[in-house]
Amino acid sequence: MERLAGRIILLWGWRRALVAFLAGALTMFGHAPYDFFAVGFVSFPVLIWLLDGATAPAQAGWIRRLMPAFATGWWFGFGYFLAGLWWVGSALLVEADDFAWALPLAVLGLPAVLALFYGFAAALARLGWSGGLGRILALAAAFGVAEWLRTVLFTGFPWNPVGFLAMPVPLLMQSVRVTGTMGMNVLAVAVFAMPALLAGHRHRRLGLGLAVLLAAAHGGYGLWALSRPDAATTDGLAVRIVQPDVDQSEKWDRAVRDRIFKTLLDLSSEPPAEGKPQPQLIVWPETSIPFLLTDRPDALAAIGELLQPGQMLLAGIVRSEGDASSGGAIRYYNSVVAIDDKGEIVDAVDKTHLVPFGEYLPLESMLNAIGLRKVVTVPLDFSAGTERHAITLPGGAKGVPFICYEVIFPQLVEHDVAGANAIVTVTNDAWFGDTPGPYQHFRQAQIRAVETGLPVLRAANTGISGMIDSRGRIVDALAVNVKNHMDVIMPVTQIPSPILLGAMLNGMVILIGSALFAGVLMYRRRTL
Repeated sequence: MERLAGRIILLWGWRRALVAFLAGALTMFGHAPYDFFAVGFVSFPVLIWLLDGATAPAQAGWIRRLMPAFATGWWFGFGYFLAGLWWVGSALLVEADDFAWALPLAVLGLPAVLALFYGFAAALARLGWSGGLGRILALAAAFGVAEWLRTVLFTGFPWNPVGFLAMPVPLLMQSVRVTGTMGMNVLAVAVFAMPALLAGHRHRRLGLGLAVLLAAAHGGYGLWALSRPDAATTDGLAVRIVQPDVDQSEKWDRAVRDRIFKTLLDLSSEPPAEGKPQPQLIVWPETSIPFLLTDRPDALAAIGELLQPGQMLLAGIVRSEGDASSGGAIRYYNSVVAIDDKGEIVDAVDKTHLVPFGEYLPLESMLNAIGLRKVVTVPLDFSAGTERHAITLPGGAKGVPFICYEVIFPQLVEHDVAGANAIVTVTNDAWFGDTPGPYQHFRQAQIRAVETGLPVLRAANTGISGMIDSRGRIVDALAVNVKNHMDVIMPVTQIPSPILLGAMLNGMVILIGSALFAGVLMYRRRTL
């Protein structure tokens, strides 16, 4: 092991960049749909050894001294994000005549920008670098900071955080209820990087013992959490989740929109399987209705005829406000509406966190001048909603809707589900086909279920639709590219209370503790 580490430490130039890139790319096999988490025990020790050798002349300024570490972290991140997000380019091929030219920007540009966060993490860790365990804890804390910044800066994009590597199955997801995603990011990097200590003698027993202890606590807590009885419930809510499997190229085609609407009605009206109750709640995916309901009163009438007494429909739609005939501007919202058995819209929640370049174009006038426009082909830019609230479901349960990638933001979800009994997330992953994208998106919903202690109902246009219980277990699901519906019973649990200080604050304590421990070890080494 020492010989291997020595060879990696001494790498330079393009060989160093290539090994960092390959280590980052390898790490992605730890995420859905592959879930081979053991790759982390290879990629992170390699990153540690590469950073051991990321040095500059002692007389150089501090920025120049950090540049080798930054470059190493950037190449690691570029491989990580390129291997994990290549499928984003599929969205541009839906309308290839208009957007194929931008494919390199999406496939290479997005990973290159996101890799800056991991370059920053490597440079930040190098500031507190020391021998043995100290450098591992420094890197873990630095990744925790970088992943937090990736959540909040420039509207945020916390897709595939490194902590997800340690949560491939529900047994290993339970700890995130205590640590939050932030804490899991720190702990995952620390444990996965510990084999780097096998190449030396400093802190070897302490570090490896700590890794074993953390791994045992992670698995042991999962066993305990899954063995506990479910929280007291009222009668379950009978839910039908509809997956119409509409090809994205047809989504807004006027010639087929009535056929799409009829598919939704037909799937919703099928009788339940023998032994299953009539659904009380029906859920349709994001922007499932391919026209404005205000333009089609007959559609609301058809929904009213579909719904039986006491039933409710939650449907993803494009909602408009304003009147162009009076000279006012029309605003469009990506929304979830609740429709009762009379065919009346009784509640609505608008998407508050829009997708840049997808649902709106930042600096629109300037970018339009150079030929750039948003990918989603609806009449105008979407406007962001101002607030999110729970919708009262049949039987009195409270469900909070999240639309598409809103569910990937842990702080947003944790804040907005206060006082709710369930999460309802609707999405349209048809943009990305049968690629890792829909599987990774579904994994985000599983983690949010565990973090909040709430069940999740997920309706996706082309999949994966399903129900996830409050501990991240998949109760039932529909595969990608399947046209069907599924009937489930959602337990209406008591509203869970936060654990300890709340997952986000607990994660911050873990991050600060790791950084302080790394600082102590660095100080001791310099004073010995």
